Amino acid sequence: MQILHFDIKPHNILLDENFNPKISDFGLAKLYPVDNSIVPLTAARGTMGYIAPELFYKNIGGVSYKADVYSFGMLLMEMASRRKNFSTIAQHSSQDYFPLWAYDQYSEGNDLLEMGNVTEEEKIMIKKMVMTAFWCIQMKPSDRPSMDKVIQMLGGDVENLKLPPKPFLNQQEMPGVDIQGSLNPKSSDGEITWSLSAR
Repeated sequence: MQILHFDIKPHNILLDENFNPKISDFGLAKLYPVDNSIVPLTAARGTMGYIAPELFYKNIGGVSYKADVYSFGMLLMEMASRRKNFSTIAQHSSQDYFPLWAYDQYSEGNDLLEMGNVTEEEKIMIKKMVMTAFWCIQMKPSDRPSMDKVIQMLGGDVENLKLPPKPFLNQQEMPGVDIQGSLNPKSSDGEITWSLSAR
């Protein structure tokens, strides 16, 4: 069996006494067989800003472990940039969505951050994190790497990392893709979660 967590985010990563990260809060998790690559779901689950697009849009790919790859990519982006990747009060435009802004900065050859007193080694690690995150947050699950590949990317040489296609903010930006449902926000404990209902 495998676990699909559905809620990888900073609040659910804890550190043990040796500062080793541990994933917590398996309330939204789903068990599924290793040989079953697609998981049937009736509603989107997770925290806004970390939810994979296939949980909302049925025709870009089935729900699989790649949903957690997407969430991990958003987590990497947030860690590298030291800022939230998505504002829950934003108007859902590309200007308010940090990964798209960061992608534009990288593709134009600009530094992502004013890094101050950061060593060259730290700059390389930040670049690896951001480049890996760009691959992890691709709209289509089939375009995202496996977690084994993510580990290789983070541990490998930064020169081997290529800039992926620009990640889309939503399905309207993707050519030839139709939305298959509507989003209904729900708020609890200061966080907004979303559920998908059929039209």
